[in-house]
Amino acid sequence: MSDQCVFCEILRGNEPASFTYQDDTVVAFMDVQPITRGHMLVVPREHSVLMGDLNETVAMRTFRVARQLSAIVRSALGATGVNLFVADGETAFQDVPHFHVHVIPRYPKDGFGLTFPDGYGQPPGRAELETVASAIRDAAV
Repeated sequence: MSDQCVFCEILRGNEPASFTYQDDTVVAFMDVQPITRGHMLVVPREHSVLMGDLNETVAMRTFRVARQLSAIVRSALGATGVNLFVADGETAFQDVPHFHVHVIPRYPKDGFGLTFPDGYGQPPGRAELETVASAIRDAAV
């Protein structure tokens, strides 16, 4: 655990949280700045800033719990959809340096939306797609 991390402080019991799930690997608690009713954070007990830094087993457990909580908010809160969101790195709007998954219940006309940059919907040519795909494949080997 990190001394400077608010999530680690919650896990130590030094900061309050409204827990919805706890096991030996992962906890979930209500987001204090919820986007919608029932917005939770699923947080591994292991401190890692980025998804790639996290133990693979712990990462999979985190997503498994997020999936379970998604089903629960549908039945318990009447959500008609759920967004799972990961902000992995500062450029991706990660504001707490501890990997976590947002479980955001969705309701008709809840006001939450995604905005896309100018030019969205104008697909690149096949050659560009193949160039990028090739770079990814080559890096994965």
